[in-house]
Amino acid sequence: MSGSLGSLKAAAERIILDPRYHDLLSIVKGARNGAVYGTKVRFPHALVMIILFRSGTLREKFRLVFRATRTHARNLAKFATIYKAICLLLKHYGPTPGKEGPYDSFLAGLLGGYIVFGRRSPRTGKISSVSQQIVIYVFARVVLALARLAVKPRASGGRGGFGLPVVSEPRNSAVISYYAWPVFASVSWAAVMHLFKYHAAELQPSLRSSMTYIYADSDRWDGLRTFLWHNK
Repeated sequence: MSGSLGSLKAAAERIILDPRYHDLLSIVKGARNGAVYGTKVRFPHALVMIILFRSGTLREKFRLVFRATRTHARNLAKFATIYKAICLLLKHYGPTPGKEGPYDSFLAGLLGGYIVFGRRSPRTGKISSVSQQIVIYVFARVVLALARLAVKPRASGGRGGFGLPVVSEPRNSAVISYYAWPVFASVSWAAVMHLFKYHAAELQPSLRSSMTYIYADSDRWDGLRTFLWHNK
């Protein structure tokens, strides 16, 4: 038995290390890594947030934790599969076969983003909260990266910044880079607090829930119990 298992393992090793299969196997590993990462990120977050802040029985809460974790892991695995598959197709069947094009990653991300995160549920007609959170997270990082590129001088080979007029000049770039974060942080919190105060229904549900707990529920108590030990 051990001999046959060893033979199977050796055969599998030969296949996965064969350069001919590298591109296809990278899609498989991308899906695997997406599922694993999604599980690692979502499970502890969902466990804490749902157990502490959601109402319902323990069984119902664990069902929600499982559902959120499954959705996050599945979405990242699906996106990785679609993205890498499209990149592979464009590499071999694009304008320059055998070579990656400059916009392959953008096109693959565009299509993958629509298929996985951009479509509404056929059952509810809504975008899942997990998908919204992932996209908002990505969007925030994209905005920060674009802001950095805007003040970064251009460089040969397309690896530099955008080199926007005035702001990318070394002196101005240094000043903007130094003060950009304080302004960004202040305006972000000013905006979210104003929205919570007057347009709370438009905020993402998990954000609205956490802000309600911190800023609205703290205005109400009926004794020492609900002042220190319990929220309500």
